[in-house]
Amino acid sequence: MTYTPVPRNRQNPNHWDALYFDPAIPVDPTAKAYMVKDLQSWSRRYLLIPIKLFANLALALIMTLKGLLPFQFRSYWLMHQMAVWFLSTFTTPEACYLIVRHLGIGSNIINFLIDNGPDPTIPHATLYPRRVEDLAANAFLEHDINLYNFVLDYHQAQAQHPHWLDQVRQQGLRYDSLRPVQIEVDITRRGWLQVLDMESSLELFKICYSLCVTSDEFERAVLSLQFDESFALYFSQVTGDSGWNHIVTNRHPLAPNSPFESARNLLLHGVASEYLQRYLELKMTAACHEPKMAVPCEQA
Repeated sequence: MTYTPVPRNRQNPNHWDALYFDPAIPVDPTAKAYMVKDLQSWSRRYLLIPIKLFANLALALIMTLKGLLPFQFRSYWLMHQMAVWFLSTFTTPEACYLIVRHLGIGSNIINFLIDNGPDPTIPHATLYPRRVEDLAANAFLEHDINLYNFVLDYHQAQAQHPHWLDQVRQQGLRYDSLRPVQIEVDITRRGWLQVLDMESSLELFKICYSLCVTSDEFERAVLSLQFDESFALYFSQVTGDSGWNHIVTNRHPLAPNSPFESARNLLLHGVASEYLQRYLELKMTAACHEPKMAVPCEQA
């Protein structure tokens, strides 16, 4: 997608054009165009607040009932089937594109850290969906499990290889696992009900998520968003560059945020992931001609 700015008026500059063309925000151009379009959605302007109120009331009811009942209802199949139906029916194609893309970015981030970490044999993430329909294969659950397994494996490997960072610095950074994130979502085709923006969709989806997993699993998913700070520190340690860490706003996993803010935190998590994906792409392009570069330049 090519972003189309409005005619320039110096007495009335367009804030969306400024947001898109601002070079301080390095995000994939197509993804950024969809993000800016999503922010302009009428549903975000007029429906987000009432949707958030409804979603939080429903979430409070579900969490209370699950705390009182002697059993925990759980259906991963139902959750992912409902997610595919909801996104295909009510969410704009632009938001669908960004949601599907986010899961592939998450795999790239984990795999880069594994390749440049204390133990490159840690199991790599393989979650790279291309279409909304691909999410039906337990994609959201796998995304969370990949994150937690990586953190635990990474900690164990650091303890077993105390001098791993010296070896990484000596060999140079590797980008073998940084794959192009290819998404097959047709932006030109949309149903007449596909009007919901990203954040409104996430608010409603958290109802489904909390209903279809146990209380512990929902708590785990909410807490995962605050691991953004940990991943930022992992990257700073490996690359020696902390100049981009200021963009991380999901912080302090030892002081978890309220689950009622999970949709907003998930939106911020998605933005931070887009930053990091672009950071890695630019870093790989800049380094592809260096003698120690492990990946051929034609892949950059």
